[in-house]
Amino acid sequence: MYLSCGNIQLELSRPRIMGIVNITPDSFSDGGQFDKRAAALEHAHKLIAAGADIIDIGGESTRPMAEPVSVEEELQRVVPLVSSLRGCGAVISVDTRKTEVMRAAIEAGAHMINDVQALQAEGALTAVAESDVAICIMHMLGEPQTMQAHASYGDVVADVSAFLQQRIAAVLGAGIARERIAIDPGFGFGKRLQHNLQLLKHLDALVELNYPLLVGMSRKSMLGALTGRDVNDREAAGLAAHLYAVSRGANIIRVHDVVACRDALTVWQAIEDTQ
Repeated sequence: MYLSCGNIQLELSRPRIMGIVNITPDSFSDGGQFDKRAAALEHAHKLIAAGADIIDIGGESTRPMAEPVSVEEELQRVVPLVSSLRGCGAVISVDTRKTEVMRAAIEAGAHMINDVQALQAEGALTAVAESDVAICIMHMLGEPQTMQAHASYGDVVADVSAFLQQRIAAVLGAGIARERIAIDPGFGFGKRLQHNLQLLKHLDALVELNYPLLVGMSRKSMLGALTGRDVNDREAAGLAAHLYAVSRGANIIRVHDVVACRDALTVWQAIEDTQ
């Protein structure tokens, strides 16, 4: 399996690491740390040196209760950083819901769009279809401001799988090749602790859809609920959750702590490769 990301073919015979760069003042764990362009660029290069295969740039927080930002503000945050990272060797992903930002980021050199709304915004399908970038489609219940208020499912695994299949059909119908598509169950996006645990335990149901599977649980509240740890003290819990996800078939792990994740995956892969 591989993911076609513009001029980069991301081979997935081993798990890949997506490093997070939030250029925001209000992200849930690192808001304000990298909201200046120079700091964000330095951080991105550190993540690449640490072993990140993908850099995921976000200019708008999608944490619970987050306030949306304007198109203009998000463009000012994201596009210059994408341009500065062009040719860095890693896959450059942009985490955005806005069609205008998608188009500008692709033109600036992005290889991938990571959309928490699964290309449901007006024009989003067309914007990606007219390019050669990869797309990650994620499940989210509602909007960031409301997603935790009415988190209810009949069967969370079946419901998430059905949504992803419906969006895959829409993406394919828009002319986007299947090798450009990755999926994400959206841990923490309109899901309570038990929903997240059920999804994690039954990831194989999503692996069976036969698309690259991206998971992101880094520092999330589900880990705090289980361990009692503060948001910046959840690295060990995140490693445990992500290694379990990899063991269930996840292909891409979205994390803040790239060094620790790379070490953990190196050990896991060595064990897997041993005859």
